[in-house]
Amino acid sequence: MHAYRSHTCAELTKDNVGQTVRLSGWVHRVRDHGGLLFIDLRDHYGITQVMADADSPVFAQLEKLRSEWCIRIDGNVMARDESLVNDAIPTGAIEVFIRDLEVLGAADELPLMVFGDQEYPEETRLKYRYLDLRREKLQNNMKLRSDVVASMRKRMWDKEFREFQTPIITASSPEGARDFLVPSRLHPGRFYALPQAPQQFKQLIMVSGYDKYFQIAPCFRDEDPRADRSPTDFYQLDLEMSFVTQQDVFDTIQPVIQGVFEEFGGGRKVDSDWQQISYKDSALWYGTDKPDLRNPIKMQVVSEHFAGSGFAIFAKLLENAGTEVRAIPAPKGGSRKFCDRMNKFAQGEGLPGMGYIFWRKQSADSIAQEQGISVKEVNAKVKAGEIVLGNEAAGPLAKNIGPERTEAIRQQLGLEVGDAAFFLAGKAKAFESVAGRARTVIGEELGLTDMDRFAFAWIVDFPIYEKDEETGKIDFEHNPFSMPQGGMDALNGDPLNVLGYQYDLACNGYELVSGAIRNHKLDVMFKAFEIAGYGKEEVEKRFGALVNAFQFGAPPHGGCAAGIDRIVMLLANEANIREVIMFPMNQRAEDLMMAAPSEPLNEQLRDLHLRVIPQD
Repeated sequence: MHAYRSHTCAELTKDNVGQTVRLSGWVHRVRDHGGLLFIDLRDHYGITQVMADADSPVFAQLEKLRSEWCIRIDGNVMARDESLVNDAIPTGAIEVFIRDLEVLGAADELPLMVFGDQEYPEETRLKYRYLDLRREKLQNNMKLRSDVVASMRKRMWDKEFREFQTPIITASSPEGARDFLVPSRLHPGRFYALPQAPQQFKQLIMVSGYDKYFQIAPCFRDEDPRADRSPTDFYQLDLEMSFVTQQDVFDTIQPVIQGVFEEFGGGRKVDSDWQQISYKDSALWYGTDKPDLRNPIKMQVVSEHFAGSGFAIFAKLLENAGTEVRAIPAPKGGSRKFCDRMNKFAQGEGLPGMGYIFWRKQSADSIAQEQGISVKEVNAKVKAGEIVLGNEAAGPLAKNIGPERTEAIRQQLGLEVGDAAFFLAGKAKAFESVAGRARTVIGEELGLTDMDRFAFAWIVDFPIYEKDEETGKIDFEHNPFSMPQGGMDALNGDPLNVLGYQYDLACNGYELVSGAIRNHKLDVMFKAFEIAGYGKEEVEKRFGALVNAFQFGAPPHGGCAAGIDRIVMLLANEANIREVIMFPMNQRAEDLMMAAPSEPLNEQLRDLHLRVIPQD
C-alpha cells in the first residue's frame, strides 16, 4: 500500500465496502458521541467520514485529535445505514472504521477556523493565508481560476495562436501607471523595471513576423488598490495579431471569453449579442465607459425642458456654455420615500441632492385646487363621469416647471404613473460618474437589474486627446499608440475630434478587456505625439525599440488583453478581487504573510550602490 493513501477523500463509494483503505488529510471536524468518535477527514478533493469506537486500537490517540491536524488513517470501508446517508458529498454512502492512525502534522491553536463560514478580519485572513486557503470557498475559487486559465490556453491554441514568453525584467515604459523599479548591481545608478504589460514586446513580435501571439502574462503596476484591482501585480490573457482590423480582433476574442463564461458561469445566462457602443454614448447613457447592461436604464439629456423654466437653478446653469441637464429614469420608483432615499444617496456622494419628479394618479385635492372647487364637488363630478382622473407630476421640480414641461419629460423618457426620474445638471464630466453610480443603485433597488446574467458590450471610438480647461493644453486622454481613425488626415484637423481604434469590453459594470489597433506608421505616430507636445526626439528616447523596429517593414497589427483576475472574480460571484488571488496584498500593498515590503540589509544596499534616505 502507498505510504500515505490508497484513495483520496472523494473517491470511496459503496463499491469499496469491505476493503481496507488508507487515507490522508486534515481533521475537518470532530464529533464525540460518548465512546463513539466521528471525524470528517478532508483533503483537496473532498471529505470522508471516518469513525472509531472504544474497540479501535487507536481510540485513545484519536481522542487527542483537534481541528486541522494532518493525519493518516488505515481502516475498513463500511456502508452507512440508509437513514444516515449524506447525499451532499460523493462519499456520503460510506464511512471508514479506523484501525490505525499516524499523526503527520499536529496543529497549534488556530487563529481562524477552516470549518464553517465564520467571518474573520482581512488582516487575519491574509496573515494566515495558508489556513484561509484551506476553506471550501477559496479552494473552489482557486480551482476555478486554474480551470479558467487552462480553458483559455486551449481555446487560444485551437485558434492557431502560439504562446511566447516576454521578459519580466525590462526597461521602464510609460503605460499610465507607476513602474516597479529594479536597481542594477552591474550598472550602478541604473534601473530595470517590471513590465506594466508586455505591450511593446508583443508589438515587436508582430514586427518579427509571428502572426499570432498570446501569453498568460504577469503584469506589474504600482497602483492604488480597489476592490476590483490588485495594487501590485495581476495576470492577463495577452494577445496580438498581424494584418487585422478592429472587427477581426472582436471576432477572435469573443468566442474565447464567451466560451469561458458559458463553461464556468454556473448556468447563468451569457449574452451572445455583444453590442458596440461609442465611448460618447456610453458616457451619456450610462455615466461610465464600463456599463452594466443588465440594468435597462438609459440616461437622457433633457436640457430643453429646463431652459428658461421656473426652476431657476437649472435654468441659470444652462446659460453657461457646455452645461446640460441629464435625466435618470426610474421605472417603478414613483414614491416620495424612494425619491428621498436617492436624495440621501446623492448627498453621500458630495452633492446637495438630486432633483426628482415622480408621476402618480391625479388626486381630487389637486383638481379642486386647480379648478377652485371643493373636493366634494370634484368627487361628485368624477362619479358622474364629468371629470376623469389622469396622472400628475409631483415633487419640487414639477411645481417649478409646470405640467406642460413635466409631461414633455415623461413622454421623452417613456415613463408612466408609478415611475420617477432624477436630474443632475452642470458640465457632464463633473457629474457623470455620480449619475452612473445613481443609475446602478436605482436599477438594483427597484429590481430592474438582472443579476443572473453576464451582459457584454464593446466600447469603441475612444477620443485620443483631451483639452485641459485651465491651461488649454492638448494631451492624450486615452492610449497614445492607437491608430487614429482617418490616419494623418484626422490629425490635421481638430485634435478633440480625433477618435482612435481603441476598444474595451465591459461586462456587468467591469472592464474585462482593453485593446487597440496599433499605430504602426512612424509619420502618423510622430504627428500624434507632436499634437500632445512631445517632440520627435522625446518619442525616440522613450520608445526607441518601437521606433527603430517600425523602420523595417512593420505590418498593421492589433490585439487586446483580458484581465484574468477580474474574469474569475465575476465567475466566482465575488465582489473583491482578493478572493480569487492565491496570495494577494492587502489594501496598503503589503504582504502580511511574508512581511513584504521589508527593509533591505546593508550588504544588499552596498551591492546595489543605494542608500535609503530617512523620511522626515
